[in-house]
Amino acid sequence: MKQVKMLVIGRVQGVGFRYMTKMVADQIGVGGIVYNQDDGSVYIEANGTLEQIDEFIKKIRNSPTPSGRVDQLSIEEDSTIEIRNKFSVTN
Repeated sequence: MKQVKMLVIGRVQGVGFRYMTKMVADQIGVGGIVYNQDDGSVYIEANGTLEQIDEFIKKIRNSPTPSGRVDQLSIEEDSTIEIRNKFSVTN
């Protein structure tokens, strides 16, 4: 099991980014959460197998929504984040 937290900067709010992120996570089988930050970025926590997380990161890096744009993506492994069986959108 791999657990990561990600901060996505770019055109990621108001373009369906969170909901498309959930759709991608559901397709791949990744659990976690995604939510908007007050500074205009999007925060993601994700857990899954190494292969699932690698695929998920690739999809996020390329923006899961055609109208979005990822300018910067920071990724950090964090074994302390909560393991979630489903992926959910908050705020």
